[in-house]
Amino acid sequence: MNDDHRSALIAGLRALADFLEANPAVPVPRSVNVLHFPQRGSDAEMRAEVDQVADLLGAPIDPLDQKFGHYGASVRFGPVEYKAVAILAARRAEHEAHMSYEGCVQPDPIPNASAAQAA
Repeated sequence: MNDDHRSALIAGLRALADFLEANPAVPVPRSVNVLHFPQRGSDAEMRAEVDQVADLLGAPIDPLDQKFGHYGASVRFGPVEYKAVAILAARRAEHEAHMSYEGCVQPDPIPNASAAQAA
């Protein structure tokens, strides 16, 4: 990430905060997650990058993430979370296998609710 992108991201976050503060009628989400994904590489390379970010954050690696094939660390600022997370190779392979069935199974159509009420 270059300095221009970093500056633009920070300015965008501040602009969003200012906008929401100035427009109280606009609903806000319950929480906000800012995710940093390391560049795709070997599991060891991605873990090393997450470890570096974890050190900068002063945060431990989350053992719960590992249960789901992820490797991450995060810090919270109230309802706002900054998280560095790597999706490890085995989990990516599971996802790709799962998605290979996309479109192959079609659910039955949902009956029209108004037609069902008329009957």
